[in-house]
Amino acid sequence: MVIIVLITTIYLIYSGYNYYNLPLEERFYDTHHHWFKPSGAYGHGLGIVGTLMILFGVSIYFARKRYNFLSKYIRLKYLLEFHIFLCTLGPILVLFHTAFKFGGIVSVAFWSMVAVVLSGVIGRFIYIQIPRTIEGRALSLAEVKNMKTDLTIVLLEKFKLEEDIAQMIVNFSKGESALTNIKTTRNLRKVLKNKKLPKHERASILKMVKNEKALSSKIARLQTMQQYFKYWHVAHLPFALIMLVIVIIHVIVTLTFGYKWIF
Repeated sequence: MVIIVLITTIYLIYSGYNYYNLPLEERFYDTHHHWFKPSGAYGHGLGIVGTLMILFGVSIYFARKRYNFLSKYIRLKYLLEFHIFLCTLGPILVLFHTAFKFGGIVSVAFWSMVAVVLSGVIGRFIYIQIPRTIEGRALSLAEVKNMKTDLTIVLLEKFKLEEDIAQMIVNFSKGESALTNIKTTRNLRKVLKNKKLPKHERASILKMVKNEKALSSKIARLQTMQQYFKYWHVAHLPFALIMLVIVIIHVIVTLTFGYKWIF
């Protein structure tokens, strides 16, 4: 989907670069003005398609999240990706619809849209920091903690390591390596190699340690990220509502003045 967004953006820039690069007062005399202007067939079409993409992306995600729409057919995380795709490409089309000419109520709608997109990028970053099930449901702190294994018992009973070595490895997996003789993964490999463990057992231990370190890191930041995500909604939703209201007003005004695209 990222590739589609990039290719579309490059095409839009390439196709209209000469026109968009002209000063506003000179565009009227350009031979392509009737095509690229916001009310032209091309410019107007970009605005309509971009707006429909945004509305559809918001509506279907909201319906799925709030009312479990299509919950039997599509996972929430995939629908979120589709929502992000539509609500990234849609604003880009709307941007080219404006022909980079902002003024009046349109400028309010545009900057609201920019705020929505930017806050969406931030929200996406926060979202992926929160551990989730395969269906996309956020895991609770207790659920994440239950995913941890008792590494000490596994090291002592399965791999027959000495208690002091096992404890050092456990501390390393918790990010407490500064308190032990194991400072890096390379040091850990050396320790395991010196214990004459078979290669496949060393690989298993390293994999477990890596997983435990990742879980410890997720547990440490889970509550913080959940709190950030709660605050994020406070910023994202109002900008989206402002943009929606102004877009509706813009469409009504456009239709009132007879701009009906190709119909």
